[in-house]
Amino acid sequence: MELDLSPKLAKKLYGDNGGSYYAWSPSELPMLREGNIGASKLALEKHGFALPCYSDSSKVAYVLQGSGVAGIVLPEAEEKVIAIKKGDAIALPFGVVTWWYNKEDTELVVLFLGDTSKAHKTGEFTDFFLTGANGMLNGFSTEFIGRACDLEENEVKSLVGKQTGSGIVKLDADFKMPEPKKEHRDGMALNCEEAPLDIDIKNGGRVVVLNTKNLPLVGEVGLGADLVRLDGSAMCSPGFSCDSALQVTYIVRGSGRAQVVGVDGRRVLEITVKAGNLFIVPRFFVVSKIANPEGMEWFSIITTPNPIFTNLAGKTGVWKALSPEVLQASFNVAPEVEKLFSSKRTGDAVFFPPPN
Repeated sequence: MELDLSPKLAKKLYGDNGGSYYAWSPSELPMLREGNIGASKLALEKHGFALPCYSDSSKVAYVLQGSGVAGIVLPEAEEKVIAIKKGDAIALPFGVVTWWYNKEDTELVVLFLGDTSKAHKTGEFTDFFLTGANGMLNGFSTEFIGRACDLEENEVKSLVGKQTGSGIVKLDADFKMPEPKKEHRDGMALNCEEAPLDIDIKNGGRVVVLNTKNLPLVGEVGLGADLVRLDGSAMCSPGFSCDSALQVTYIVRGSGRAQVVGVDGRRVLEITVKAGNLFIVPRFFVVSKIANPEGMEWFSIITTPNPIFTNLAGKTGVWKALSPEVLQASFNVAPEVEKLFSSKRTGDAVFFPPPN
């Protein structure tokens, strides 16, 4: 039975007053389970507060929209409070506790992509909340909480159970949350829209790669990532991950066409992708995309912290590296056909501007 590779939209799991939490289900997107990948999205309204929690998976968070504040408590019990905005990528290793807050009018939307190989459920994140109606303290007896926190029984009762919300709550407009500290961002977050470009092709596209050099924490997460902006009607060269990594792609903006070719040279996917879609390219399968006139932008995680890609076409492609004789024999064509083929695409790499 062939896996369904078609893109899917996230579905709401919970939330109402203050925001909502969405996730992609492995029952609808089987490649999540196959690739041990989880994917979800948090949307916070003004004054929305996502309660402190930790997860059974390491993740990369990417701010799709808006701005706000994030709290990240590292295993050594140090809280980092950072300002976040559109384009920020944040590495979240195992064991970190996070909270998220939006004080602006614009909705704050954060994408989470991560590794579920050690999770309770393959292809899904399970979050453990510290407080709230489904908080961890609710499961302990008054005696245990009192002993742990050095509180009397009546003091425990005045603390635990007061927060009746689950996962996401809305705070009063005059409630003061901690202010972010500039120095806390160092090593915690990287803005992919402002970072130096790894690839920049005029009228073609641009790439920023997230790796252990510009965000060392991704090494602990075990994932790399990239932000790709493809200009209107431009093409991304057919290519594949040459280190057995899966590529999980979320379409941030715009739309376009994608084709994926797999085993035995068979096209396994030909689809129009649009903002909000998530799709996964299996290991070693070749993928190519062509943007519609409005262009297309996507954020991907790759299941290795320092991904390596091989392109088939363009001046840095495999076809350009092969000798003329090998190409003639491989394609079974005359020398003049090989020369024509080799004379094309000598100046462009990775992204190809639209035809004149």
